[in-house]
Amino acid sequence: MRLRTDIFVSALMRRVFARGDFAAVEAKGAEEAGAVFVRQIFRDGTESLHAPAPQSFFDEDDTGRRLFETRLERAEAAAVTDAVARERRFDGDLWVISIETDDLGDLIAFAGAEPKDDGFFRR
Repeated sequence: MRLRTDIFVSALMRRVFARGDFAAVEAKGAEEAGAVFVRQIFRDGTESLHAPAPQSFFDEDDTGRRLFETRLERAEAAAVTDAVARERRFDGDLWVISIETDDLGDLIAFAGAEPKDDGFFRR
């Protein structure tokens, strides 16, 4: 079972502030199951956009964690704003979280970041 989106966002915000970084909810979506987009803002003014990973990245026995993929990396702010606007036209229930940090570290999990144990190749 997946954690409600409002609780996930609240926990993410607390973790960002605990690290000494800044975050804000730019757009609030559906509290129960809205998609979360993370807008990473760097000190040099560029931005990255991290979106929910496609379902093909999830296992059948997945624990309900949220995985992200990078859609735009170190792009101009206008390009990220346009991408978010396109996504909002498609899905009005999404959340957009802006995080001002140069390193997301362990704040969000990225799809494909963890090697899988396929029974033949061990980690």
